[in-house]
Amino acid sequence: MAGRRKYKYNPETLSYELQRPSLRYYLIRALIILPVSMVIALGYYVFYTEGLKLKTPRTVRLEREYNNARSNLDLINKQMAQSQKKLEDLQVRDNNIYRNIFGMEQIPPEVRDAGFGGTNRYPYLEYAENSALLMNTALNFDKLMKKAYIQSRSFDDVERVAGQAGEVAKCIPSILPLPEDTKNFRWSGAFGYRKDPVYGDIRMHEGIDLTGATNSPVYATGDGKVETIRYEYNGYGRYILIDHGFGYKTRYAHLNKALVYEGQPVKRGEQIGLLGSTGKSTGPHVHYEVIYMGRPVNPYNYFNNNIATEDYHAVILGGRQ
Repeated sequence: MAGRRKYKYNPETLSYELQRPSLRYYLIRALIILPVSMVIALGYYVFYTEGLKLKTPRTVRLEREYNNARSNLDLINKQMAQSQKKLEDLQVRDNNIYRNIFGMEQIPPEVRDAGFGGTNRYPYLEYAENSALLMNTALNFDKLMKKAYIQSRSFDDVERVAGQAGEVAKCIPSILPLPEDTKNFRWSGAFGYRKDPVYGDIRMHEGIDLTGATNSPVYATGDGKVETIRYEYNGYGRYILIDHGFGYKTRYAHLNKALVYEGQPVKRGEQIGLLGSTGKSTGPHVHYEVIYMGRPVNPYNYFNNNIATEDYHAVILGGRQ
């Protein structure tokens, strides 16, 4: 039965009528049942979670989602570490191979790593759970993106310069400043440490010496522009410094006379001076240096040793045009 029904005699109709509870009755009943139900539910929840140490389905689902998110973050960090290693390999090859080939300046570490020191970039993550992991992941991602962007721009620069490979080939100093059939021609001094012919001590010789007859023609070894013409009484004597671009410069020292002027464009094989014995010199010769990226290097490594004498003179004739 749904419950006991109550009837009340109605003297007007002379009959018993079903007595229905009033709205006030239902309100009072609801105000009593609702709090009691909440207390019972809360007690059941506390007993279920604290007493029995069990987890609700919602807690289980949230923990599963949390663990999945944590695993994904760990995986992302591992993948970023692998990408960082590959990017570092690219940076090394870029600096030491690609940019070197075309005489381009290396990108220093302070440029590649710029913009990530000092200030806290992620204050909105400070109060999140596992904030250290989240902030470290965000920082690693931003660093990776910044370095990838710089590396991409570097490859764009290398590609642009590579398109000028023909110009690079013309500028690299690859012939002797004196033809080997020059009168009195002789290799008289090698690159490296040697006994100084004037002072007698061991010193670094930053070029090579080529002996020849006084006033023999001296030629530019690659296309470029005359940067400096100077005279040093106790050093190079009269010398010409040519900037070939792409990181290369050449010096021609102890000249008797310079036949070019500062700022003048010159071609490979173009006569630039006359051989002499000015400055700290013990006889007529040209001291020849190749300077790459600001450091003297062995000029012998740049010579085309397979060039025949007649081909050399063809280059000289081309330089006169």
